[in-house]
Amino acid sequence: MDHFDHFSWESPELGPKKKPAGIEMGPVGSCSAPEADDHADGSLPTRHRSWKARALDSFKDRVGRVDERMNNSVVGRVFNLKGSGPKSIPDANFSTELRAGLTTFATMSYIIAVNASILADTGFDCECKKPLDNAGNCVNNKEWTACYEEVKLDLITATAAVAAFSSILFGLFTNLPVCLGPGMGLNAYFTYQVVGAKGTGSIPYKTALTAVFIEGWIFMFLALTGMRHWLVKIIPGTIKTASGVGIGLFLTLIGMSYSSGIGIITGAISTPLAIGGCPASSLDQYGECTGEVMTNPKMWIGICLGGLFVVFLMAFKVRASIVIGIALVSILSWPRNTAVTYFPDTDDGNRRFAYFRQIVAFHPIKHTLGQIQWDLGEKFDTKVLVALITLLYVDIIDCTATLYSMARFCRRTTGKDKDFPRSTTAFCIDSICISLGALLGCSPVTAFIESGAGIAEGGRTGLTAVTAGFCFFLCIFFAPIFASIPPWATGCTLMLVGCLMIRQVTKINWAYIGDAVPSFITLAFIPFTYSVAYGLLAGIFSYAGINLCIWVIIKLSRGTIMPENYDMKEYWTWRPPGERPWLFRKIGEAIFWLRTKRRGRNSTFQLGSNDGSGGSSRHRVSPNNSTAAVEDKSTAAAATGL
Repeated sequence: MDHFDHFSWESPELGPKKKPAGIEMGPVGSCSAPEADDHADGSLPTRHRSWKARALDSFKDRVGRVDERMNNSVVGRVFNLKGSGPKSIPDANFSTELRAGLTTFATMSYIIAVNASILADTGFDCECKKPLDNAGNCVNNKEWTACYEEVKLDLITATAAVAAFSSILFGLFTNLPVCLGPGMGLNAYFTYQVVGAKGTGSIPYKTALTAVFIEGWIFMFLALTGMRHWLVKIIPGTIKTASGVGIGLFLTLIGMSYSSGIGIITGAISTPLAIGGCPASSLDQYGECTGEVMTNPKMWIGICLGGLFVVFLMAFKVRASIVIGIALVSILSWPRNTAVTYFPDTDDGNRRFAYFRQIVAFHPIKHTLGQIQWDLGEKFDTKVLVALITLLYVDIIDCTATLYSMARFCRRTTGKDKDFPRSTTAFCIDSICISLGALLGCSPVTAFIESGAGIAEGGRTGLTAVTAGFCFFLCIFFAPIFASIPPWATGCTLMLVGCLMIRQVTKINWAYIGDAVPSFITLAFIPFTYSVAYGLLAGIFSYAGINLCIWVIIKLSRGTIMPENYDMKEYWTWRPPGERPWLFRKIGEAIFWLRTKRRGRNSTFQLGSNDGSGGSSRHRVSPNNSTAAVEDKSTAAAATGL
């Protein structure tokens, strides 16, 4: 019998009473009130949770309040953040965009040192006395090396400035989470095939910069007339999807390489690729490991902390997981005299460490600023024209394919033609930045596929690009720190982004061989040729050749011979949906206006001509005078009483 049974909950005056709220019947001799902090989901009360959990909840609440305040501010309305208006992007928050911008910058920051190192090989205005020795050194190698180091510091400042300005401008005017910077493939073509290492090429560097400057203005013309947009829209949809998959594989290959990744693969002589992972001291003259395969501690710290640990954080949806991995590996790689140091006891390591110790340093541009040769004269020959055309078609395909792939990756494409908003503005800004980069001594600017890392982190608006651009601006003054992020800190990040981008491979039309084979060629050629442009060109030419032959057979057989699953072919036409290019529309309007004006002159001539009796032709009923005919019929009807 319960000890509380002798209490009466009835009153003769008021009848049965309800149990007072807040009192529960517990075990013998107990009476307890329910916890005010009990949760419906069965979680522990707040006072029973650890201080770390309470601190984390408090931090999340503060971030949420900041997001809500910034989303409804002017910044939110400019970038269409969540809840900012009718055009707001549902999954775009202020803090997420900042985190995505930091991630994009972390994965792109390697271009500050790598781009400067590649372009500096041209020597710019450093005099290299010929002939070169067997090792490729100048006669005045000591003086040339000193000038080379100054040029490299100039290009570090120029690269950071160009990436900062172009990314901020692109983010503000296009509202896309894509960053711009000097292209990695284009800088190698500019250095080793156009100008040549130490100026041994067929074109002087000043003339080559002039070609890059002219290329930017040609891009501007193509963008304003709509030709550049139209050229991309006529690319078959399955090829565009395959290019995104190929870019994902391209990123994976970059993340595996020695120069920009963890160094798990390397080139070989007997095979195109070979297993790597050996220390740099075990690489032969061809870059192949001679021993100690998969023993490099730098590779393993990149795999464990920059890869597996980041995947573990992403599995539990920890925000900024990619940034955490990159920062952790970088910090562990900065101390000297360790197996994973970024500053080994070599000439190159000592030079990097001396630059890193400055922390804050600004180096003015001396050798590369304003080196464009305005008066070409006789120097504008066929070699310059070939270089200009090559840069033009490679950059137009590379940049446009990257932009469409990134827009599709962040789910910003609209309409049946899968176009992205403000595409013409995006192409125009890219053109402006190409010419601006030439003024500072850089190779052509393009959209970076590393922007996919920020998109994977949640970037959806131009605020991501603006944040990354601001970080590049800080690099102008804090370049010693940001230029010291080792490649093995970002290698696994690029591989993870490639994993996320390759998921759209299921959207390729594999049912019809005329779509499947060109798509496979595209996604295979992009990583294995180390170029987005070459892969896309291979896919387009194979698509045209295969489907043209099939179309000819169908026409000659009058439809009696049909390929398998031809009814599942993806529809394509040279007249894509949407408006025609601006130039075509204006030409069509001009032709229509001329035809209309000519018809008007013919009508005026007929109305002004005289008949045989000298009367005016306007009194006659003719097909060209239907109004007069109607009036005559009305008069006759009134006269007859009808």
